[in-house]
Amino acid sequence: MKCPFCKKDHDRVVDSRTASDGHIVRRRRECLECRRRFTTYERIEDIPVRVIKKDSRRVPFDRKKVLNGIIKACEKRPISVAAMEKIVDTVEREVHSFFDREVPSKFIGEMVMKELRILDQVAYVRFASVYRAFKDASEFFDELRPMLEEPCTNGDGKKGR
Repeated sequence: MKCPFCKKDHDRVVDSRTASDGHIVRRRRECLECRRRFTTYERIEDIPVRVIKKDSRRVPFDRKKVLNGIIKACEKRPISVAAMEKIVDTVEREVHSFFDREVPSKFIGEMVMKELRILDQVAYVRFASVYRAFKDASEFFDELRPMLEEPCTNGDGKKGR
């Protein structure tokens, strides 16, 4: 690391500490040429993930856009904003664990639907109807059929439809 004072590239680390919840390392350094001290910060480089849309366009991953879609699906449902944000956290975590730089929009939509189906079936159906863009009632029913054929757990923990 070049000294900001004498511009020599000869220093030693005097102290290292984590900052910002462990996302940044603060290092106190001493130049071995001029003996002055300076501070550097080290952090992981954020590589923005891009979403590959159905028409092949690439747009930045937008957490707010995912949350807004979930909020619309959950409108007038007994679902807290915290529960909705938890879904977005799960989706974002999965995106970063499976993809480095680009993620198909289909993956995001499927993840949201998977999480909504667990959380609230009505919200799931609302989201699916927009996401899948059903052409007619039979396509809509095909999406509902698996939920109607097997018992599932309601929000109160009881089995039922």
